[in-house]
Amino acid sequence: MKYIKIVLQVLVLYGFVFIGNWLQDLLNVPLSGSIIGLLLLLAALSLKIYRLEWIESGAYFLLAYLPLYFIPATVGVMNYWHVFAGTGFWLIPITMISTLLTMWISSTVSQFFSRKSAEKEAELL
Repeated sequence: MKYIKIVLQVLVLYGFVFIGNWLQDLLNVPLSGSIIGLLLLLAALSLKIYRLEWIESGAYFLLAYLPLYFIPATVGVMNYWHVFAGTGFWLIPITMISTLLTMWISSTVSQFFSRKSAEKEAELL
């Protein structure tokens, strides 16, 4: 039963993507259909039209396999080694700095919203 629930939740998430693609084709918006679908999902969750519990397991399942989607891009870069030949050394510190900067910004934003949420809950009690 657990696996059926996950499959259904993943199908719902893909449904939002398909609706976003359909809207992008219909309205000819210069924005990716998957981004439109993501914004629709955000709106549905924010307006409490759709509850997080209805897609949570499926989302965690997809997030668990997210790093696998980056492997083809990484392997594809190896076909263009001549582009990186002269600057290969600089890629290591640039990658490390950008990764640390991304982690720092993400954690700062996450903590900010976590505090805001805790303050809002404290006000309600």
